[in-house]
Amino acid sequence: MDTLGLIIALAVGSSSSGDRDGLRVLLYRFRSAFLKLKLLWSDQGYNGGEMRDDLMELAVRQEVIGGIRAKGLGFQVEPKRWIVERTFAWLGRYRRLSKDYEYLPTTSEAMIYLSMTRLMLKRIVRLV
Repeated sequence: MDTLGLIIALAVGSSSSGDRDGLRVLLYRFRSAFLKLKLLWSDQGYNGGEMRDDLMELAVRQEVIGGIRAKGLGFQVEPKRWIVERTFAWLGRYRRLSKDYEYLPTTSEAMIYLSMTRLMLKRIVRLV
């Protein structure tokens, strides 16, 4: 997603697949979209040598957000992380996406794209 929280590309996989596998699928499927990116914010799950190599091949700089928190400080908002969480909350408002109703991952992807399109259209209409 971009810095506004709008989805650029997505890949839905099984719960047994890891985050890194999902990023690899995105890199493979949407290579042309990643050619326009200059900076990728990610969390610790995407930190690793193989991921850096894959992103360097596309000339994308990776910045890992969040890190080890100091003990005793309690809850802290991690910078940039709230953008992703806010988008998940937007998508959670749609009943079809509130639970995992779909049998096929491609149907889930389609529903997410449909919901995001509706959300963006509502914003455009408000601006006009």
